Amino acid sequence: MSRASLPLTLLAALSVLSFAIALGAGSVGLSAGELAGGVADWLTGRDSSLASTLVTLRVERAAAAWLTGALLASAGVMMQALLRNPLADPYVLGLSGGASVGALGALMAGLAGALVDLSAFAGALAVTALLFALARDGIARGARATLLLLTGVIIGAGCGALVTLMLALAPDENLRGMVFWLIGDLSGSGPGALPALALAAALMFCVTRARSINLMALYGDNALTLGVDVARLRVGLFALSALLTASAVSMAGSIGFIGLIVPHACRLALGPDHRVLLPSAALAGGALLVLADTIARTAFAPLQLPVGVITALIGVPAFLWQLRRSQEGAL
Repeated sequence: MSRASLPLTLLAALSVLSFAIALGAGSVGLSAGELAGGVADWLTGRDSSLASTLVTLRVERAAAAWLTGALLASAGVMMQALLRNPLADPYVLGLSGGASVGALGALMAGLAGALVDLSAFAGALAVTALLFALARDGIARGARATLLLLTGVIIGAGCGALVTLMLALAPDENLRGMVFWLIGDLSGSGPGALPALALAAALMFCVTRARSINLMALYGDNALTLGVDVARLRVGLFALSALLTASAVSMAGSIGFIGLIVPHACRLALGPDHRVLLPSAALAGGALLVLADTIARTAFAPLQLPVGVITALIGVPAFLWQLRRSQEGAL
């Protein structure tokens, strides 16, 4: 882990820098001195200046963005290890579709705030339970991962049809909020204790079982001969990645590309060792989403864009570049 100290330290510094940019940038910008004073007032509980008010308003959104990005990137690492496919992402099994059905159903019913988040979380967990019931063998046995993928794709397609139906039937006054949620939107979001605990549990699980995950990612089911309980490990990865995805989607909607490009980039830069890969992906994913959300709310201020638009605009060329680089390395 000594070789990982420098990149992890740099990524942690990048996270801190992303927070500073997020707190200082906006329709009303803050200088370095004003930002320092605002943060000091926020830490001491004082609200005596415009800077402290702006910091108070921005800090929860920045924390929610960092947590969501870390959740998605960590879920992407675990999903890629589970399926042994570097192109897998947290949404590949249709979990975001279940969350979308739950959230849009709540929005159609006129609910808001925590009830929408709770409905999205319940929808994602319902799809997780259905997927586990239908493709248990595909989860526990890597040789039958195709069964898991196909089941997830079919469930996702069904959820997509329900989402389309709800958008067609939704009242006009609810439609804008529903579309923003589908694209991914952090306005009004705040960090939750349960998502933070889920992230901590996932990090602990993967770091303590990193050797087993490395062997399974390298040898598949043959890692059983090296003393790895492959079936239990795969079920654990599936359950935790589903929990992380459900937590992220319930907070911010379906934000694409973070769970795909960040793990892939960290793997290319730092190697496949999950002791390094998972914490580095969490730090990088959090920092990237904080910066993307800052762009989303400042690029056309006072108009705010859905952050999912920004991650897609960043993610598509970044992923194509990564894909080309990996292909050149294989030649």
